[in-house]
Amino acid sequence: MAILTSSGRAAVAASIKAMPLHLAWGAGLPSWDATPEPEPVLATALQSEIGRRELTQALFCVPDANGEVIVPTGRFSISNEPTNNLYLRFNFDFADAASSDIREVGVFVGTVVKSGLPPGQKYFTLAELQQHGQLLALERLPKFSRNAAVRQTFEFVITF
Repeated sequence: MAILTSSGRAAVAASIKAMPLHLAWGAGLPSWDATPEPEPVLATALQSEIGRRELTQALFCVPDANGEVIVPTGRFSISNEPTNNLYLRFNFDFADAASSDIREVGVFVGTVVKSGLPPGQKYFTLAELQQHGQLLALERLPKFSRNAAVRQTFEFVITF
């Protein structure tokens, strides 16, 4: 039986890193506030997407108990060499989805935006997308309300 080797996993991470990546956020369902539901592994979209932000930074990383990258799954150090761990950071802007309730986020790969949008635009609604792309990772969150005085940042390490 064939296995996916460490170098093969690093190649998968490198290929994902080279593609357009966006973080979508959504309102989810109000019923999740009372009864949290696990993320469905077969999900292909958010339950109630509000918009999505283009990737801010993608780097390879390695587990490191003293690493400068700290996420819920552990600590990592940045690597100049491709690894099977991909650090992703998304910085939303102050006005993105101002005063919306957020309960879910998802990393999408391969999103294609419609032509004719303003140059430099990095936040998109579903109506501005030509192709939604594929949902790579999904996380449901305790509800929080967006505030235009806060620049929301999300960081993930995805291991392949």
